[in-house]
Amino acid sequence: MDFTLTESQIAVQKVVREFAEREMRPVVMRYDETQEFPHELVSKLGGLGFMGMTWPEELGGTGLTDLEAIVIIEELARVDPSVALTVASHNSLCSGHIMLHASEEQKRRFVPALASGRVLGAWGLTEPGSGSDSGGMRSTAVRDGADWVLNGSKNFITQGSVAGTYVILAVTDPGKGKRGISAFILDRGMPGFTIGKKENKLGLRSSDTATLLFENVRIPGDRLIGREGEGFKQALAVLDGGRIGIAALSVGIAQGALDASQKYAVERKQFGRPIAEYQAIQWKLADMATEIAAARALTQRAAWLKASGREHGLAASQAKYYASEAGVRATNEAVQIHGGYGFIKEFPVEKLYRDVKLMTIGEGTSEVQKMIIARHLIGVTKD
Repeated sequence: MDFTLTESQIAVQKVVREFAEREMRPVVMRYDETQEFPHELVSKLGGLGFMGMTWPEELGGTGLTDLEAIVIIEELARVDPSVALTVASHNSLCSGHIMLHASEEQKRRFVPALASGRVLGAWGLTEPGSGSDSGGMRSTAVRDGADWVLNGSKNFITQGSVAGTYVILAVTDPGKGKRGISAFILDRGMPGFTIGKKENKLGLRSSDTATLLFENVRIPGDRLIGREGEGFKQALAVLDGGRIGIAALSVGIAQGALDASQKYAVERKQFGRPIAEYQAIQWKLADMATEIAAARALTQRAAWLKASGREHGLAASQAKYYASEAGVRATNEAVQIHGGYGFIKEFPVEKLYRDVKLMTIGEGTSEVQKMIIARHLIGVTKD
């Protein structure tokens, strides 16, 4: 395996980096402070083809590989993790679920608008009482003739209040446990489907997170994805891919923290010398750089396995677990290197420090990743 970027990947990286510096960096803190969703930026990213990165061109996608996708996510996250999360979740969750498991007719119907960014996607798995225990969901969909009637709620839904297309998981056969969960495609504005509270968050504040409420929502029968009862199995596959995106996001945040710390350490003087000349600072930078390199390698390996059509669940969990925890350590050290300046909003590490924590929580906590890794090691299969 050679993960040296190819010429085409370097070209993609250059386009994203220039966009992030030119379009995103000047407005990062405005969006963070107002918690406004960056519609204009997302629209421009759609124009660049990044809202359908790996989907086929005949469905409106860009036809990139998973290796190019993680380059894009990392470069966006270096500057604004909120925008990176929007792109990553839009591609991997709602769109990803449809591309992996929906019928060809459903793909032709829904993917082109998602891939262009004209319509944003959201994915509804988490509920107030079921986070890591997603098998404990309470939302139900009951057959009524050819349709289904959905009741329940979802929370912490990324793009929840700004999406137009939703993939929602619900219990269709309570007696079968996880094998009684199914997935459906919903449209914004369906009668009985309302948007609840928008969350006021510690970090990633311009990434939209909201509650979804369902009261007797009638879903046409042709909106069922795959067969009844396959939803939980489908969700596990979607999460495997999504975790690679979170790993790339974590690497990007950590790299952004290192970039800012290197610059600051050279410019900041104490006791008559740049602090970069002190061993204590050098060791922090060395640890950050080494862990970032390791996290990037794990992320690249997971993306390579996925792009090759190989089993990548273990690799995705390893990359997500290590990269997210490394990102937390990197941003913590970045704030420490900056001292008091790391605690104020004029310096980018303050925001990165707040943003990175979700990486250890979203799409499976670090504890869940360790559980998955251990189960692979001892041969315990998914139930």
